[in-house]
Amino acid sequence: MYTALLAHIARYVALTPAEAQLLGDHLTLQTVPRKAYLLAAGQTCTASFFVLKGCLRMYFITEKGTEQITRFALENWWLTDHASLLSQRPAQSFMQAVEPTTVAVLDHARQEELLAQVPALERYFRLVLERVVAADQMRFVYQFGLSAEERYHHFSSAFPGFVQRVPQYMLASYLGFTPEFLSKIRARPGGHSAGKAGPHEP
Repeated sequence: MYTALLAHIARYVALTPAEAQLLGDHLTLQTVPRKAYLLAAGQTCTASFFVLKGCLRMYFITEKGTEQITRFALENWWLTDHASLLSQRPAQSFMQAVEPTTVAVLDHARQEELLAQVPALERYFRLVLERVVAADQMRFVYQFGLSAEERYHHFSSAFPGFVQRVPQYMLASYLGFTPEFLSKIRARPGGHSAGKAGPHEP
């Protein structure tokens, strides 16, 4: 059931069969229909979600009433609202399924219990979080150091399959420009990419 998650963990740390079983005992499986929410603004985030199949997005509503997407999660990626999860205060963000999605759910309280019992998982989650922080840092560099068109071409080169997978207006929101501007970029020669997504988180 959690083969993909165990394979992901094995890229970072080694678990014994007993530790893998203990992890499975702490997880629950959840199927999320397209457009359904795992978290809404005003609710408190109580878990982390590992995508086994599908795609999630995280976004907030700006003062102008528009959606600003801050993160996506495809297969083998974790997603949570860290600010709400760690503080146990109401979230400002939404987490929604872009397509029918299946996730492994790790309740925050159970996670702390699990990490105390399996120290290797403490290292695993630290390494995963380091990658997330590094990806966010690079995104800030691209956001402020590249033009809108350069951001699109960089992103589409790194994640060509992903660019074809999500709705255009969501991709535009994530990259920080309008769907109309994205349409103009993609209409130009070389502006439309296809292929498999890369190994790093957007």
